[in-house]
Amino acid sequence: MNARDAIQLRMYIVLVLLGLIPLLVAARIGLIHLIEGDELRARGEQQAHSEQVIPAMRGAILDRQGNALAINTATYDIALDPTVDGFAGVAERFYEALASVTDRSATYYRNRVRSRTSPQYVLLRRGLDESQRSVIEEWSVPGLIMTPRFARTYNHGTSAAHILGHIGSDGEGLAGLELQYNEYLTGTPGRRAVQRDRRGQIKALVGGREVAPQQGQSLVLTIDRMWQVALEDELARGVREQGAAWGTAIAMDPRTGAIRAMANVPTYNPNRASAFSDAQRRNRAITDRFEPGSTFKFVTAAAALEQGHVTLQDTIDTGDGWAVYSGYTMRDISAYGAIPFREVLAKSSNVGTAEVASRIQPGTLYQYARNFGFSQPTWIDLPGEVSGVLRRPSEWSRTTPTSMSIGYEVAVTPIQLLSAYSALSNGGVLVKPHVVAERRDYRGNTLWEAEPDTIRRVVEPETAALLTEALQDVVEEGTATAARIETVPIAGKTGTALAAQGGQYTRNQTRASFVGSFPADDPEVTLLVLIGAPQQGMYGGDVAAPIFNRIMRRWLTTLPGTSARLMQAATLPEDTTATPPSVQSVQSVQPATLSVDDPATMPDFRGIGMRTALHWLEAQGVDVTLRGTGVVARQSIEPGGALPEAVTLISE
Repeated sequence: MNARDAIQLRMYIVLVLLGLIPLLVAARIGLIHLIEGDELRARGEQQAHSEQVIPAMRGAILDRQGNALAINTATYDIALDPTVDGFAGVAERFYEALASVTDRSATYYRNRVRSRTSPQYVLLRRGLDESQRSVIEEWSVPGLIMTPRFARTYNHGTSAAHILGHIGSDGEGLAGLELQYNEYLTGTPGRRAVQRDRRGQIKALVGGREVAPQQGQSLVLTIDRMWQVALEDELARGVREQGAAWGTAIAMDPRTGAIRAMANVPTYNPNRASAFSDAQRRNRAITDRFEPGSTFKFVTAAAALEQGHVTLQDTIDTGDGWAVYSGYTMRDISAYGAIPFREVLAKSSNVGTAEVASRIQPGTLYQYARNFGFSQPTWIDLPGEVSGVLRRPSEWSRTTPTSMSIGYEVAVTPIQLLSAYSALSNGGVLVKPHVVAERRDYRGNTLWEAEPDTIRRVVEPETAALLTEALQDVVEEGTATAARIETVPIAGKTGTALAAQGGQYTRNQTRASFVGSFPADDPEVTLLVLIGAPQQGMYGGDVAAPIFNRIMRRWLTTLPGTSARLMQAATLPEDTTATPPSVQSVQSVQPATLSVDDPATMPDFRGIGMRTALHWLEAQGVDVTLRGTGVVARQSIEPGGALPEAVTLISE
């Protein structure tokens, strides 16, 4: 065969092979159609028809008045499948347009797409708002994927942050009530059938199956926002003025255990929780232990009184202000000599308290401390609570009985101390504290409501009444006169405890505290103020008691019982040395409107005591100028108008 024939033969062979390729492809297609057709058609149908998750809305968190503290706002995540036909032609215009409606550059989005790990999916941006979503969807970009979500918004920033907590990027609770009640707040997502066209656009499938989401439950708290703000303001002011490292304050209804306000300094903003340290996010009110110092003395007093070891009238010899117990020297600030046990509490005598404690059996003192709730969690409905430290008598040293009697060799949390004092205030019953009052569905129907939870009786009502009466002396003439408020009795106890550093107590790291009930004869609230490492003072009466006083003054007219007392006191002149108006003139003037229903309206103070009017106005934040003493005859702002920033009251 010559060369020409060989070349022609090879050409024929190639042409035949080329002619066979379409036949082979057709045969393969036919084979696939016959053998795998059903499976492939089902897979294609599945790709075109899929389900889209419908997110459930997280429940809101409200204060006791219905004010929203944590709510949801609709946001959208934008993602992209850059392999969809038609995207490449509009990619550059899309990057530039997306940059114009967001806070990222076109280069950022271009690099996100270029460096994606999944061929058909890349997340471009989270948290777009409704206006951004509507603009972007108008572009009709092939392959664009818009996923709706709900973002959490804390309306008042740092306010009540340690109570509310915060959520993570996946919407799950990470701290506070958001974590504690996450299963109720979260809800259950729904789903709907959707269809994806060749351009990657997702559309609802007409007649497709849809399961509606079950929205999360809402929480109604025992917290009052007005109280919370006042507590936070005054606590922050106190920490700042004292140059302190930190501070904690908690208020509680002693009858029900409802927490009315709770705050810590430093605090954080749950809207951007990751920007704050763990120390700032820590809820010291339930996580930190400290030696309570003299605030613990009421436990010793309760045990001694109820077991008959002493009465309030019995004389206790405190000597020259010092005494030695089991080789340890106990000291007082001053030498009080022989004083009644009532004054031992009022003056916070360490020597007198230790003397009384030496009469109590160790097991008895330990049992009273346990009965008051020390060494055990209070089981408040907030995450992260720790137990205190209270050693068994078998583990005590020689100094433990007297040291523990004045609040050393025992560690408590702020919430434990407040709960114990509340038991004393309500007549001797320990109640469980709680923050959530109700759970409601998204329609507002109540699903669950908190009830007062009694744990145990700690002391008899007679003992509680005696101690409460004695603790009024602490405020009236003892170590806590800075907490005193005229017209309303307060019972409380100061505490000053040294902190340990390197195995030694140091006066540079004190814990100054005051815990009290208000009003003492019918308590509506107990309040604890604890200040850590103050630099301008060290004693609870100088550091914590003034903060307690300022908080209570701001709450005065919002307490129903206290408001009624003020209204009653307001109808009588206070200064008997001044010339009182005649009975007829007083009766012709309408009494001051001190009702909490309308605190924004200027009352009529004519015929009312100057001091009572002053207290009411200062509690509302009004700057008051007094001219004269006795009763109010004239006022610079007429009654019935809006409450002013400043007012002058004039007597005759």
